[in-house]
Amino acid sequence: MRKNRRFGMPLVAVTLVVVLALALTVAGCGEKEQATTTTAAAQVITLKYADQNAVTGWEGVHAATPWLDQIEQATGGKVKIERFFGQTLVTGKDTWEGLKSGVADFAWCMHGYWANLTPLADVVTLPFLPYDTGELGAAVLWQLYEEFPALAQQFSDNHPVLLWTSSPYYLLTTKKAVYKPEDVKGLKIRALGGPPTQLVEALGGVPVSMPMPDTYQALQTGVLDGILTNWESLYSFRHYEVGKYLTLVPFHTAYFSQSFSNKTWNSLPDDVKAAIESVSGLKGSMFWGKNMFDTCVQEIDKILAEKKIELTRITPTDEEIKTLWEEKYGRPLWADWVKKMEAAGFKDAQAILDRTLELIEKGVPQQ
Repeated sequence: MRKNRRFGMPLVAVTLVVVLALALTVAGCGEKEQATTTTAAAQVITLKYADQNAVTGWEGVHAATPWLDQIEQATGGKVKIERFFGQTLVTGKDTWEGLKSGVADFAWCMHGYWANLTPLADVVTLPFLPYDTGELGAAVLWQLYEEFPALAQQFSDNHPVLLWTSSPYYLLTTKKAVYKPEDVKGLKIRALGGPPTQLVEALGGVPVSMPMPDTYQALQTGVLDGILTNWESLYSFRHYEVGKYLTLVPFHTAYFSQSFSNKTWNSLPDDVKAAIESVSGLKGSMFWGKNMFDTCVQEIDKILAEKKIELTRITPTDEEIKTLWEEKYGRPLWADWVKKMEAAGFKDAQAILDRTLELIEKGVPQQ
């Protein structure tokens, strides 16, 4: 009797077909899963951040790290930041050019390194301006940036998202106490470019341009006789270990930015830009001014007490500061700054100075 072959293929052949079909199905699912994972990974934007300061310093702990974390959180994980502190990606002095050339995507920028880069913004560094906190200085500078196109244009090689100032810089010396302006004569003093350098020259000192991380050894070895420094620098760079005298005259301030390279900024999706801006601008600038500088004052006193370090503080009266320092050496530099800016073609220099004084008088804006 012949076998019934109505069902076509033998059982073994059917089994092979089923196994093959299952394998293809699993493979297809795997490809879909891999594609989904790849798409998700492609949505994460990795940005390189450069900062000359130590991640363990006051700025690193209290300002930079929290702000970078805010960016990652605000973007909902779309941005991952590779963090290069301590000049490991680019030196402080080379940061602005490093951004332009693409070494970093965004960076902490200390504009005192570049004397002629943003001269209109130098208005906030004029000697003895009547503000004493970084938070207020930050508010003033950011508003000037928004209100005066000529000032903003000078930053256009890169794209600032924050601008802030330090608290006042005081004079720390190693061998000679400075009680009056004449005591500065002949001293080699690390100073920022622009008005701070002019101030040291007017006082008879020798201004020296030097990255802040190099100043400890320079003070220790006598390459420098002194340094104009603020509370944060005094803390982060341990200047209190090598300086003996601190003259508490508000010589000037410095200003900073967090800036993106234009290429990087222009390449970011609009929602990522908006997220970064949500933790930047006026609010972010004031955050940096306060947390990088203003909160550091009490910590210095604590350290000096714990380590039993003697740092002689020379504290002139307000009247002495005004008559000995401000009227003779400060206000003439204000007028000189306006004159130089106008001669360079910046006709709104006086308006910028007047607006600066007006904003200082108004105080810290309410958020």
